[in-house]
Amino acid sequence: MSAPHPAAHIVRYQAAGAPEVRVGLHTDGEVTELPGVASLAQLWRLPLAELRDLLTRPATGPALPLAQVRLLAPVDGTTEVWASGVTYRVSREARIEESERAADVYQLVYDAARPELFFKSAAWRVRGPGEAIGVRTDSEVDVPEPELALVVNRFGEIVGYTVCNDVSSRTIEGENPLYLPQAKIYFGACALGPWITPVWAVADPYDLDIGLEITRGGGTAWRGTAGTSQLHRRLDDLVGYLMRGDVHPDGVVLSTGTCLVPPAPFSLRDGDTVHITVGAIGTLANPVRRGLPATDETVQA
Repeated sequence: MSAPHPAAHIVRYQAAGAPEVRVGLHTDGEVTELPGVASLAQLWRLPLAELRDLLTRPATGPALPLAQVRLLAPVDGTTEVWASGVTYRVSREARIEESERAADVYQLVYDAARPELFFKSAAWRVRGPGEAIGVRTDSEVDVPEPELALVVNRFGEIVGYTVCNDVSSRTIEGENPLYLPQAKIYFGACALGPWITPVWAVADPYDLDIGLEITRGGGTAWRGTAGTSQLHRRLDDLVGYLMRGDVHPDGVVLSTGTCLVPPAPFSLRDGDTVHITVGAIGTLANPVRRGLPATDETVQA
């Protein structure tokens, strides 16, 4: 696998004790604000060449140590999160295993020219680093799905990468493929972070290690590693199909499918912590909570 390249990661954050949400660059343990940039969505309205010129200029904004900021989910405004399914052999096999009555559906989509793409989350629902992801109370088997996610601008250009946890109910989807929205779209089912790595800072997106570790009660409950070299689809092909029949004025985040699925009957439990690492990008960690939050935590900052 290729070694990580030094990069200025794009972050969405709050300074300690401050309510304002800011956009900046994280380099070498320091976060520098991007002057005049009010949102990430503003960046995704730019062509790739203009974005690169903006982000590679000498930093001029105020800077803070990373330890003094709270990182937020790197998505905002009307930017949506979409996801791809059955893009790795392991995900095809897992979906076939859990869906005995419709197993051929997943074999067919794995081999088809057209990929499986589905809406995953609106920006305000996405959980950021350290925020609780959720599992449904009406499901018995729930798993994290570690994925490389693409950040795509309004022109359909891939401008960056981030880490996605596409949390899923295997119980609900296994009952019937038409239940996919209920298995995939609910509060706490999507996490992104910890930041966005610009596309020019990643040498080869098809050569990235992906690691998943689930900790429970002070120990490791499940651990696995794989990599994007096993991806069955081309990234630009996934983006091309997404943009064929839709417009995304503030860009879009497209998660590219999972290569790691804890085998049944493993299921996430309340109090677990999920750690997903994608080489050259970073590590996203989230605690797990079963059911809806007891207080109003439904809208991110």
